[in-house]
Formats: sequence, structure tokens, C-alpha cells
Amino acid sequence: MALTHNVMAVTFGVMGNIISFIVFLAPVPTFVRICKKKSIEGFESLPYVSALFSAMLWIYYALQKDGAGFLLITINAVGCFIETIYIILFITYANKKARISTLKVLGLLNFLGFAAIILVCELLTKGSNREKVLGGICVGFSVCVFAAPLSIMRVVIRTKSVEFMPFSLSLFLTISAITWLFYGLAIKDFYVALPNILGAFLGAVQMILYVIFKYYKAPVVDEAEKPKTVSDHSINMVKLSSTPASGDFTVQPQTNPDVSHPVKTHGGDLEDQMDKKMSN
Repeated sequence: MALTHNVMAVTFGVMGNIISFIVFLAPVPTFVRICKKKSIEGFESLPYVSALFSAMLWIYYALQKDGAGFLLITINAVGCFIETIYIILFITYANKKARISTLKVLGLLNFLGFAAIILVCELLTKGSNREKVLGGICVGFSVCVFAAPLSIMRVVIRTKSVEFMPFSLSLFLTISAITWLFYGLAIKDFYVALPNILGAFLGAVQMILYVIFKYYKAPVVDEAEKPKTVSDHSINMVKLSSTPASGDFTVQPQTNPDVSHPVKTHGGDLEDQMDKKMSN
């Protein structure tokens, strides 16, 4: 039984490393674009700074597990390296305001924040208690990271557009969360399994929204494709319906400057006026 759990742990751990590596590489097209244009445009650095902090936390947590967290260390070490490159590129091509903002967040979160966590854990906790405190911190931060796509889902629902929610990224994030969930269950680590339950659920919701708004939204009829069943001289129904429902339609004179008032189209009145003009 123990051997089976070990095999499952290694299998899901290796799969998790591979899939997470693909997820770490997902922003590469974004940074290729940034490098080509030498501008960050409207992109923000917070996702990369947060991902770096998360990877640092999980490495520190895995070091408390006496070798049992080796597969957590490998992928998060790779993640630290990749996210650091992203942040360097971002700072290189950012304007002054964005550069200063990124450096502030990086200093507060990744240096001061991480140093404070290490000091608290090393000075105030020992053994299994340290693992529990660190695990709780990792779970709390991971939940915040997994909850971040809620804002994207709100945009998708409001705009009925999936332009800013790539399906491939949502798919790999969901598979990654499911894989690490099973890895956590295999090594009986509650702190690894719990946040990935939320990650798998939110990833599935994202994919469902993508399918709904990509393939089942009501088609918009283009004006050029509307059938031309009425000629250019058709009646303007909006104007017609807004006119009073009476027989007193007025006609402005076109050729006779002597008539200064509109002529009512009642049959008798019109004939009398025509007779008078003929007699004159």
C-alpha cells in the first residue's frame, strides 16, 4: 500500500512539474511582444511578482518536509528563475512610474514580507508547528492567487467576450491544479491538496464560461447581410407612427409663392381654391 502511494506521488509530482513548467512559460508571447515594442503597454507586473513570491513560499515550505517535498522544490525553483526573468524584462521596458511601482511591490512583498515570514517561523515555531504555520500561509496566499481569475470571469460575463481569457491557459491551469491535488492526496499533505481543490473548480468554471460565450452566444446580424426586401424609397415607419392619427395632413406649396399657408387636403376646400385661381 505504501509502495502504491509512493508510485502515485512520484507520478503526479512529475506530471505536476511538467504541466506547471508549461504554465510558467505561458507569458512568453507577452514578453516577446514587450521586447519587440520596447514598451509594457497596458500590462502589469503584479502577476509575476505574486508568482515569484508564491514559488519562494512553497520552496521554504517544502524544505521543512525532510526530503518529501523534493518535487515541490524542483518546479518552484524553476518558477523562481522564470518569474525573475519576466520581472527583469518588465522593469527594463517599463516607464518610470511602472518601474518604481514594481520595485516597491517587489521590495515589500518578496524581500521584506518573505524575510518577516522566515523570521517569525524560525524564531517562534519549531518542528511540526513550523510546517503547520507555513502551510497555512501557503494555502492562504494560494487561495488569493487562485481567486484572481474571478475578476476576469466577471469581465467575460459583463462583456460576453472571451478575448482576455485564453482557453489554453485556463485548460493548463485546471490540469495543473488537478494534478497537484492528487499529488497532495498521495503524500497526505492537506496544505498542498486544499488550494488546488479551489484551483480545479475555478479552472473548470473558466472553461465552461469560455464555451458558453465563444460558441453559444447569439449571432450578431451584420447590417450588410440584412436582406434588402424594401426599396430605398420605403416608408419611415418610426416617423409615420409618430404623426397624429387624423386626416389633416398638410402640404407645403412648391410652385405658387402667393399662397402663404398650408392647404388642407379636404377635397371640397382644395377644389374651391383651385376654381378661384382659374377665375383670376
